[in-house]
Amino acid sequence: MVTRKKVPLRKCVASGEMKTKKELVRIVRSKEGEVSIDPTGKKAGRGAYISLDKDLISLAKKKNILANQLKVSIPDELYDELIQLADKENIAGNE
Repeated sequence: MVTRKKVPLRKCVASGEMKTKKELVRIVRSKEGEVSIDPTGKKAGRGAYISLDKDLISLAKKKNILANQLKVSIPDELYDELIQLADKENIAGNE
């Protein structure tokens, strides 16, 4: 009998789609209230997942989706970092 390995799924806060953890990036709020990008997905704190898609990142910024999920204000620099990550991911995916 072959057992399949369970693939962890997470929900993108912007689109509401369930995707694998590898397709999403985690944004984490530490106990001190600092917000950062967690590429490993293992930092301690409250996390929210978002797809690396420029349109979804812009939507999250416009509607304050990440701020509402993490219950803390999100600096614009974090959204800029996410867009840069999306660009890198897009370039790597096209190669």
